[in-house]
Amino acid sequence: MGKDPMTTATVTNKEMEETVRSVIQSLIDGQEGFQQIGEKLEDPTLRKYFAAESLTRASFRGDLETVLHTHGVHDIKEHGTASGAMHRTWAEVKSNLGGGDHTLLETAEQGEDAAKKAYKEALEQDLPLPVKQLMTTQYVHIQESHDYVKAARDSRK
Repeated sequence: MGKDPMTTATVTNKEMEETVRSVIQSLIDGQEGFQQIGEKLEDPTLRKYFAAESLTRASFRGDLETVLHTHGVHDIKEHGTASGAMHRTWAEVKSNLGGGDHTLLETAEQGEDAAKKAYKEALEQDLPLPVKQLMTTQYVHIQESHDYVKAARDSRK
């Protein structure tokens, strides 16, 4: 008898772990980026949105860390990416040079592009169904957030 394709994922546990860790790193970048950029925004509505979005990214990260724990991975000491840290530093420089909300939102949108890419690449993997469903739900939110940030940026040209 062959394996049932509906119950067996083709990725190994290690490949799944690497995929989930990659998305977690993107979420850390987003969490820190939303917090830091949000603190510099002048618009109070956007500041609230960015604070809430930072917390959402932390929640998504926690959900994915739970997935790793469920699959036997217990050493989860993640950090953001080097490009994410550089991106946040560049946002700081722009802010200090008086870039204003438009420039900060532009930087945030670039960060959201990176998050969308991380999720898209992860979802191209043949992940176990519960993991794929969780990531798909999170990805929809990431896309909506990207669109909100982009619209906010465009309205401040």
